[in-house]
Amino acid sequence: MTKLNPNGKAFTELVLEVFRLNGRLLEAGDRLTQPVGLSSARWQILGVVEHGPITVAHVARIMGLTRQSVQQTANSLEKEGLIEFLENPHHRRSKLMAMTPEGRKALDYTQEQHAVWANKIGEEHDLDCLRAAVDVLRQVSKSLSHE
Repeated sequence: MTKLNPNGKAFTELVLEVFRLNGRLLEAGDRLTQPVGLSSARWQILGVVEHGPITVAHVARIMGLTRQSVQQTANSLEKEGLIEFLENPHHRRSKLMAMTPEGRKALDYTQEQHAVWANKIGEEHDLDCLRAAVDVLRQVSKSLSHE
């Protein structure tokens, strides 16, 4: 059996910490978005849709999610009037998601709450350390994309 070398052990610790952090970030996101009926997942989708009409498949690729999970979330967002599906001139069956005024209000509220929260948490940490952490995560992500 192959044993972990020091780099492999450090990478494993990083992965486990990212998993724990992901859970905490999703919980925090759910708390931030709850007053406007969103969740972290719904916030993520609206955050992509705010840039302009986009297909479910394209959102899934951007976010690294399955098309089915994005479709379920999009259907829920549409049912609650936060997005609408528009005809896609480039594809007959693949509709475009677009934000409604109600979706815009929910996202504006969430983005304001996020800014307050991010500033508070960010102030607890050294700026250079935060930037270094982002760099490492991007490098690891790039390594994983080459597998």
